[in-house]
Amino acid sequence: MRGARMKLQQLRYLLAIADNGLNITAAAEKLFTSQPGVSKQLKLLEEELGLPLFLRKGKSLGGVTGAGEQVIARARVVIREADNIRTLASSYYQEEEGTLSIAATHMQARYVLPAVVREFRDRYPQVNLKIHQGTSEQIVDMVRSNNIDFAIATGSHDLFRNLLLVPSFHWDRKIVVPVDHELARQKREITLKDLARFPLVTYVFSFGGQSMLKKAFAEQGLDPEVAFTARDADVIRTYVRMGLGVGIVAGMADDNEDEDLVTISATGLFPRSTTWIGFRKDMALRRYMLDFMRLFAPHITADQLELTRYARSQAEIDKLYAGSALPVLNGNASAHATTQLQSSA
Repeated sequence: MRGARMKLQQLRYLLAIADNGLNITAAAEKLFTSQPGVSKQLKLLEEELGLPLFLRKGKSLGGVTGAGEQVIARARVVIREADNIRTLASSYYQEEEGTLSIAATHMQARYVLPAVVREFRDRYPQVNLKIHQGTSEQIVDMVRSNNIDFAIATGSHDLFRNLLLVPSFHWDRKIVVPVDHELARQKREITLKDLARFPLVTYVFSFGGQSMLKKAFAEQGLDPEVAFTARDADVIRTYVRMGLGVGIVAGMADDNEDEDLVTISATGLFPRSTTWIGFRKDMALRRYMLDFMRLFAPHITADQLELTRYARSQAEIDKLYAGSALPVLNGNASAHATTQLQSSA
């Protein structure tokens, strides 16, 4: 059976036999497995090596061959180093000191992260937390330079193919107009055709593909005028106040102090957006990193979190979270996040 791969388990069985007087039954009991299982693995190991490791007396082992002595000695080194690696990995994972560098878009940094960061710093005061704000394209550059541990953004999956993206929450959009605007007085639900009658003030469109907002209008044969784009909801509101157009912002954008503006839900008008948290495929996730992930996305179960640690492809991530019901963050996102954090703690 040449060509089979030698396994650490086979070397552990070999050492158990050597350390238990060449008694396979005793070795099996020590390993909490069956005697036939140990015998089978020993046979496979000898076939793989092409060497007899033990002298046989009928069905029993009567001694160790010269080659067997050398293999056993080297197996002890291999197993010892494997255990050292596991210890090192466990210690690395359990560490509560280190650095966590995160890049996020303005919307996440402004409306979602404050509550998460506050909770994380309380739990891990010894972790040096760094937050970088940027556009999706700027975050891509940070990822390529290996300057960050986590990226947080919405959509733009094609830009981040080298990351594993964990879906975190959904959000919708809302419409912002002055209190005396025609749409503020409209009694029926607003349609895309209604919106297309006015210049729009909204977010900058990503270069990573057609925006969902543009696509929604295009599917109804509408081509509205976009009068102004910005990355900050506060800037959008400023230009709405100036009469430049009708604002379209994220549902999570806080508007408690906008007495001169009216916000109208746009849920259902545009496709629902999904925000994700991503990390490199070759990254060793420490415990505090996984805890940050769960604070950011409290719907993640402990089992999902543990399996996320070992995922190496987006297909694995997609399968792992396929049945997850993501929360929807509209309204005051920071307050919503705080409630979720407290309920998950």
